[in-house]
Formats: sequence, structure tokens, C-alpha cells
Amino acid sequence: MQLATTSFMDKAVSPPALYALPIPTRNLPSRFLCCSNPSTAAASASTSWSPPPVPATTGTAPPVVKRRTRYRKQYPGESKGITEEMRFVAMRLRNRNGKKIDSQSDGDNTQSESDDNAPDESDADASESDGEKETWQPSLQGFLRYLVDSKLVFDTVERIVDDSNDVAYAYFRMTGLERSEAISRDLEWFGEQGNVIPEPSNAGVSYAKYLKELSETSAPIFLCHFYNIYFSHISGGQVISRQVSERLLGGRELEFCTWEGDVPELIRGVREKLNKLGEHWSRDDKNKCLRETTKSFRSLGQIVRLIILETK
Repeated sequence: MQLATTSFMDKAVSPPALYALPIPTRNLPSRFLCCSNPSTAAASASTSWSPPPVPATTGTAPPVVKRRTRYRKQYPGESKGITEEMRFVAMRLRNRNGKKIDSQSDGDNTQSESDDNAPDESDADASESDGEKETWQPSLQGFLRYLVDSKLVFDTVERIVDDSNDVAYAYFRMTGLERSEAISRDLEWFGEQGNVIPEPSNAGVSYAKYLKELSETSAPIFLCHFYNIYFSHISGGQVISRQVSERLLGGRELEFCTWEGDVPELIRGVREKLNKLGEHWSRDDKNKCLRETTKSFRSLGQIVRLIILETK
């Protein structure tokens, strides 16, 4: 009996007999049948299921609106540097007084860019031709006051640049434009001629004090005054001094109006250095320099007016 049972069990579990038994499918999908062909099952699965259809859109997508990039409008002369921007400010000051100058000038023509407050030969000739108008005649004492105040201003800026620890000021030492020693020699000559050298006036004292304060608070603004002072003298101050010398001193050449080097090259060197520094300044600092340019020329104009006396 035991042997018979063993024989039956061997037959029951043998692979042929197992595969012969019916397997209930319970209506399962064909892809789950263990005996189905894999390729056939994959094909039937791919054909029996598909993703739900996407509803079609009735309209087109709205166009993408690109925001326009707005660029700040440049100031006149900004592409060339801060000195060119200041030159345009100086030109506007001149135009307010009815004097038109060429805006395309490169800045080296010193005769066309004199101080806006300085009298010139055309003004003097027009006044002399019309006796009913006021005439402006220079006086020797007034010219001495002008030299004294100018010396004070040049002394101040040159001493600040030489003594300051600010790195920016170091670029403007020994430029060849220094005027303090030259004015001292002129004043010494006037003293030898028996003239009394006056004390500095309020115009020169107040401007020198203002420059000293600026040098301690804002290097960009001080350097703009520094440049305008030398530029104003080269473009207008020396012209006025020569006119006064012709009228009062017999055409004597003053030390104040002579330089050892080439003046256009010297002022160009200062201009390039200042423009280079100005590239690192903020737009706010540059705007302050432009406002200070007006103050600079007005302060220098007050000193120039010390030369003349108003007569009828």
C-alpha cells in the first residue's frame, strides 16, 4: 500500500501530469495568463489600452509680449568723460550771457572757451564805441587784488594735492600747470615797483575755504574744481591778464601767463587722468560735479571782476 501511494505521488507531481491539469482562469485578461505567448500578450495589451483623448483647443495661444529694455539717456559729453560733461555745462553758462561757442570744439582751443564772467575785447570795443553805455576799465589796484586772490586759490589746491593721503590726489601732483610760484614772482615784481600788495579779498578767502572743506569730504567734487580752476585760467584767465598788461603795464609778459611745457599737452594729460578716475564714479557723484562746475566758474568770475572798476 505504501509503495502504491509513493508511485501515485510520483506521478501526481511529475511535470507532464501537472501541465495536464486544467487551470481556472476566472476570466482574467489574456496578458496575465502564464501560458500565453509574451509577444502576443504585449501586442494585445498595446491594442487594448490607449490614453484618453486630449480635448482640442478652440483658440490660439496669446502672443508673448516682450518688455522693452529702456536705456538711460546719456548726458551731453558723457561718452567722452566727465571733463567733457563739465565743458558742456560751461558752454551753457556762456550761452546764457549771449556768447555762442562751437559745441563740437575739442576743448583745446583755449581762445573760444574763456571764463563766462570774464570781459573780452569785443565787450570793451562795444562799450567804448557807445558813450551812453557803461564802460569797464581795468585798474592796477584791481589787477593786484585779482593776482592776490588767484595766488590764494592756487596755493590752496596745490597744497591739498601735495599733502593729502588720498590716492586719487596723487595723480595730479607736478602736472606742470602749477601757478602759485609764478604769481609770487609777479607780485614780487609789483612790490619792487612801489605798489602796495593788498590782502586777499572775501571772494578769494571764501572760495579757498570751500575748496579745503571739499577736499576732506568728496575727492571727486574737489578734483572737478581743481580741473576747472586750471582750465579757466588757461582758457580765459591768461587772455585777460595779457589784455590788462597791454593797457596798464606796456605789454609786459607776466610769469602768471607763461609755462615751461606745451600747455595743450599739459591740460590734456590732466584731462585724461580725471576722465579715467571718473569712470569709477557713480552717476550721482558725476551729477554733483556738474552742479559744482557752475559754482566753480561763478567763484572764479567773482575773482576776475576784481580787476575792473565800473565807470560812467
